[in-house]
Amino acid sequence: MRPFGTTIFAEMSALAVRTGSVNLGQGFPDTDGPAAMLDAAAAAIHGGRNQYPPGPGIPELRAAISAHQRAFWGLDYDPDGEILVTAGATEAIAASILALCEPGDEVVCFEPYYDSYAASIALAGAVRRPVTLRAAEGRYAFDPAELRAAFGPRTRLVLLNSPHNPTGKVFTAAELAQIAQLCVEYDVLAVTDEVYEHLVFSDATAPHVPLAGLPGMRDRTVQISSAGKTFSCTGWKIGWVCSTRPLVSAVTRVKQFLTYVNAGPLQPAIAVALESPPSYYQEFRDDLQRKRDQLCKGLTEAGFSVLQPEGTYFVTADITPLGGTDGVDFCLALPERCGVVAVPTQVFYDDVDAGRRLIRFAFCKRDEVLDEAVARLQRL
Repeated sequence: MRPFGTTIFAEMSALAVRTGSVNLGQGFPDTDGPAAMLDAAAAAIHGGRNQYPPGPGIPELRAAISAHQRAFWGLDYDPDGEILVTAGATEAIAASILALCEPGDEVVCFEPYYDSYAASIALAGAVRRPVTLRAAEGRYAFDPAELRAAFGPRTRLVLLNSPHNPTGKVFTAAELAQIAQLCVEYDVLAVTDEVYEHLVFSDATAPHVPLAGLPGMRDRTVQISSAGKTFSCTGWKIGWVCSTRPLVSAVTRVKQFLTYVNAGPLQPAIAVALESPPSYYQEFRDDLQRKRDQLCKGLTEAGFSVLQPEGTYFVTADITPLGGTDGVDFCLALPERCGVVAVPTQVFYDDVDAGRRLIRFAFCKRDEVLDEAVARLQRL
């Protein structure tokens, strides 16, 4: 782990505090989630649900996750054996990779990638085989030949994040079909990070489609999501794994020695949140899409070349029109120049040059915060 220092999110958030800047770096909302969820958590705390929950998660949460998967994605998972509650999606990803990879195994992943992916692969003694997402004609895409070339005899699993952080890309049906075909052809597993599953915007080129729903993928996919993004409670750290009994059992054996269990009184509250009516998810998405448009417009007016995201909390922008040549230098100087913090996306690449001039902004903030950030960015 020597190459892994403090995460870029912690560094940039600390910089925002030191400089009094508007923090559009770290992807956490500044409003709370549904009132019914908050009330259920308070009731659970005062109702004595403050001790260790069952190892797999409380039964009502596992049942709610199962019902959610069936209702939205048409996937059936047995709450008793095919679902595991974790300390957020980050733990789910780490436990899955540690459980399924031996030293020297190769993991195909799409860069730029969330920084915990590289750390989890390193902890397992496995090897990253990145496939680069490159911006072309206003959206990110990968070279199909490059993806195929990443597979080989040592490939153990594919790690897929869609909707994708930090690019905001939603993988298309054709792209997912190619990934699934290679998984079947090479007999490898897939671990899918789908924490932004409900944040695909109405003007996206494709809807969210779980890889597990494609032919041949149900029994070889470890599907991961969490409550943090969908219900604006990122600090609660409640995620889940859905897969076959053997794969969930393998992940559980690792997870039990990481956090063991977590968030006892918050688990019943997430069960309540998952029972929200369809209108909640629609309004949630529409509100974030409006915020996306608000920030994209401001960034364009400030001089950035903006890549409009199809989903997630994030927008990436090219600093070249503003004379920028290095995203790290640009982001470190940005608080002094205009009082705004962003994240350089080059830190999420193995191929650093591919992302050197791109930076990421989060738009999951109150309107007045985005307005202030946009006003400050005009100084550029």
